[in-house]
Amino acid sequence: MGTLKKYNLKGEEVGEVAVEDTFLDVDANRQMIKDYIVALRANIRQWSANTKGRSEVSHSNKKPHRQKGTGSARQGTLAAPQCRGGGVVFGPKPKFNQHIRVNRKERHLASRHLLSDKIKNADIFVLEDAALKGLEKPSTKSVASFLKTQKIDGRRILFVGEGEYHEVEVEGEKRKVSVASDKHDAFKKSVRNLPKSAFVIAQNVNGYDLIAAQRVVISESALEELKNNLM
Repeated sequence: MGTLKKYNLKGEEVGEVAVEDTFLDVDANRQMIKDYIVALRANIRQWSANTKGRSEVSHSNKKPHRQKGTGSARQGTLAAPQCRGGGVVFGPKPKFNQHIRVNRKERHLASRHLLSDKIKNADIFVLEDAALKGLEKPSTKSVASFLKTQKIDGRRILFVGEGEYHEVEVEGEKRKVSVASDKHDAFKKSVRNLPKSAFVIAQNVNGYDLIAAQRVVISESALEELKNNLM
């Protein structure tokens, strides 16, 4: 069983958090991880780029000038692609649904592998829950001071907080669903002014977030939630 040090917002060590060996001993196929990251990046694309061809541009169909005797090349219409404001040849058009589906078990296995790598390389810093909830008002200075104390300022930092769940009944079955919450509002506003930093809720963390971040700063509750989501 591994352990991670737990800090307060001043950068002082206040305890440890245990991490089970079953979560650390993850061996995922490299090609699977690569396919997962590629799928995540591809699914972000909107596929909405659209250009007009010569039949779609708004131009008169009148012949620009007479066929012969001008010394210029013959032209049939100003909508032709060689004319200014004419149609585009082989330009992009909105495509059909290009979504790439990744199996849930593969997603979780890849994310666990990337998270375990961060843990083994000591690239994860656990904040006590009070650090995220205790800010009464936004304070970028406090968060920047924590990063400087841990000597990780200037890196790409991913801040992760726990979500807020409510129990609802769906078709006679009780389920826990996450709802929008402002309990980390002050902390999120403190983070958004820091360069190369982002704040996400544990349930929204994906493999690209983990692989793109050089360091991860996560609350104790968010770490537990993330482990439960990925198991």
